[in-house]
Amino acid sequence: MKHRIIVLGAGYTGAVAAGRLARRLHREDVTITLVNTEPDFIERVRLHQLAAGQDLRPRPFSEMFAGTGVELKLAKVTAVDVDRRAVTVTDANGARELAYDSLVYALGSGWNTQGVPGTAEHAHDITGRPGAMRLRERLAGLGAGAPVVVVGGGLTGLEAATEIAEARPDLDVALAARGALGNWLSPKGRGHVRRVCARLGITVHENTAVTGVEADHVTTADGRPVPAAVTVWTTGFAVHPIAKATTLEVDGTGRIVVDGTMRSVSHPDVYAIGDAALAMGPGDKPLRMSCASGTPTAWQAADSIAARLTGGKLPDMPLRYFNQCISLGRRDGLIQYVTADDRSVRAALTGRFAALYKELVCKGAAWGVANPLLGMPTRGRRLAQAAASPAVHESA
Repeated sequence: MKHRIIVLGAGYTGAVAAGRLARRLHREDVTITLVNTEPDFIERVRLHQLAAGQDLRPRPFSEMFAGTGVELKLAKVTAVDVDRRAVTVTDANGARELAYDSLVYALGSGWNTQGVPGTAEHAHDITGRPGAMRLRERLAGLGAGAPVVVVGGGLTGLEAATEIAEARPDLDVALAARGALGNWLSPKGRGHVRRVCARLGITVHENTAVTGVEADHVTTADGRPVPAAVTVWTTGFAVHPIAKATTLEVDGTGRIVVDGTMRSVSHPDVYAIGDAALAMGPGDKPLRMSCASGTPTAWQAADSIAARLTGGKLPDMPLRYFNQCISLGRRDGLIQYVTADDRSVRAALTGRFAALYKELVCKGAAWGVANPLLGMPTRGRRLAQAAASPAVHESA
């Protein structure tokens, strides 16, 4: 029997892991099934561009995985039974179970309303294509002078506010940040963000917590209403809830606890990657939810699975940060250089060169999904006899 590998989720991490496994392992020995709700790869790091009215290049998985042996199953994951090694999915034909020998959990994260009243009913999110498209349609229907409030002063909030303000200079765009604007950046980085917001006419509400969202305004912690024909909510991400409903060991937020090879510490047949994994980086600090940390975890998991199945050497790749890439519209940006554990240093690249740098990073990330070995030679290795046996694999 072939060793059955199922990958749940085809974002950056899931798609990279599936493609890398297909190239690491011999096709006669494994089946690789990638479960996803959409037939195209979605560049999540560009969804603020989509919301602002730009069109993104289609990237169908049928082209990305052509000739690799990866089978794409268009379905929604509704349950995972890690004790029975079964995944329940629902597609156009109804619900069914898929059995696996190895599971790669890459369902990632989505919108986090933080429990703020009115957010789910009245605010917009850009954590996925459907939300970005709804926001795009709503923004397109706004007249000149309409107020738009972006809640959240992190990377996503900065990118969304500046993208919308640049694309629609006729709108009254505001950004509400719980702390000081760019408080995690270097002095140079903070100064540049302030200048860009001023140039684009963005009103910044610093040290402002939003405690409620209505159809035409948001309410701050001090009771002050801020007009908002459209509210964009970007206050962080929440992991997919399915893992928390299983017997996998997870943390309080539902992230799966993994070792250095991205293997579940409670279920050795399960690997978690990207936003779904509680993976530790330099300084024994959890990696933040981001493409920058997600893709290396996908490489780590795929290479670890391949090594264990073929009797090869486990990878020992350090998971670390180099910079934070922030687009500030299409013509400006900020590249904030950081320490290995993601703390800002003095050095930063700003302006047009930073925008070009960020664009290259985005293009490189998408290229890396279609080329998960980064141009290295492909040689599918045969499975070791012990690894090919489900009984032996279960006790490994």
